[in-house]
Amino acid sequence: MTVALAGRSPATFEIKSATLPLVSLLLKSCDLALLSQELAARFGDIPDFFDHDPLVIDLAPLQAAGSTEALDFAALVALLRQYRVLPVAARGGTPAQMQAALAAGLAGAADLLTPAPSRSPAPTAAAPAPPPPEAVPADALVIDRPLRSGQQVYARGRDLVVMSMVNPGAEVIADGHIHVYAPLRGKAIAGARGNTEARIFTLCLEPELISIAGVYRTSEVALPAEVLSRPTQVRLVGGSEGKLVMDPIA
Repeated sequence: MTVALAGRSPATFEIKSATLPLVSLLLKSCDLALLSQELAARFGDIPDFFDHDPLVIDLAPLQAAGSTEALDFAALVALLRQYRVLPVAARGGTPAQMQAALAAGLAGAADLLTPAPSRSPAPTAAAPAPPPPEAVPADALVIDRPLRSGQQVYARGRDLVVMSMVNPGAEVIADGHIHVYAPLRGKAIAGARGNTEARIFTLCLEPELISIAGVYRTSEVALPAEVLSRPTQVRLVGGSEGKLVMDPIA
């Protein structure tokens, strides 16, 4: 005999599927000391680069390299939290590595789709892969004062417009384009979260460093005479593995 029971929905909660944008850390080494050094070198000067983004620890590069070394997930999680990311899951490791990840409170994310690890030679450790490029809103952050040595401005999720000089030792960072309507003599980092279409524009190009989507050039390499101290746009050709191209602005 079939018995039908009356159902009742909970009054205080519902459970539904959710999709979150995730940052992926493609880990290429279990050496956490080296990872700490490289994270500090890349993000130490940009304390608000991440905004408590959920993160997945992707161990597939270790697996591809045949590494079965044990990983201290508790220490790894503590290290990553210093940079305002929230490790929530792990994937791609050996059974022992995944068991250790679960024991550290991370979820398994076997079905997560992430980019395949590179087949080219790589450094011993990897910093977190930049999140997908964010859509840059129409409103830009406008700075109308000179930036002195030691000052830093970050236009998160938008373009940056600087109306005065960026002095040596100053740093301007944007997820979108950077426009400097004055001499650019400090550091300019456009497309900071991976936007390869970002550009840098200035009326006088004399930078200590220029970078787009992680591809950079420092003052140690002399600029071509046709752009040095002249109005110039800087763009990236060939994506994240490409090169910076500098074009004079007529």
